[in-house]
Amino acid sequence: MASAASVFLLNVTGQIESAEFPEFDDLYCKYCFVYGHDWAPTSGVEEGISQIASRNRSIKKSVVWNFPIEITFKSTNPFGWPQIVVSVYGPDVFGNDVVRGYGAVHLPFTPGSWLTGRRPEFTDPKVVAQGDGREVTRVRSQGFLTLSFNVATKDLKKLGYTSSSSDLPNSEITFNP
Repeated sequence: MASAASVFLLNVTGQIESAEFPEFDDLYCKYCFVYGHDWAPTSGVEEGISQIASRNRSIKKSVVWNFPIEITFKSTNPFGWPQIVVSVYGPDVFGNDVVRGYGAVHLPFTPGSWLTGRRPEFTDPKVVAQGDGREVTRVRSQGFLTLSFNVATKDLKKLGYTSSSSDLPNSEITFNP
């Protein structure tokens, strides 16, 4: 006899593919996940930092990372659905690493979300995924980031949630306050 599921799983694999920041080169990115209290990672990596990449000589706009991402979450309800927060960094005219853009989007999502940036740098990049205090933050769009993900869920239906992909949170977001 099969036992009833007490949690559902969300498995995400993919990569941060590339970015277009027309005014900048020699960029790298950091990512982390932000999620609600009922969510817990069960495997994979919650945060990471990529290599530094330069613009492609033939496609002058793109910086390519192909930085892999893999994580599995468990939860009892969809409240606090995970978001990925990505920060892009590069050198300023003095060679110091400075932030070039921040962005956050719920999983799963449509590839190709806009990132915006502003100096000075946030002490905690997870703030872009939260509403508190964002009303005093002013940002401007200055880049485009391409991410690709494969998302699989398990036992959503057993817990009474619709598991069709059209009912899961999907969005393409311009990252503004």
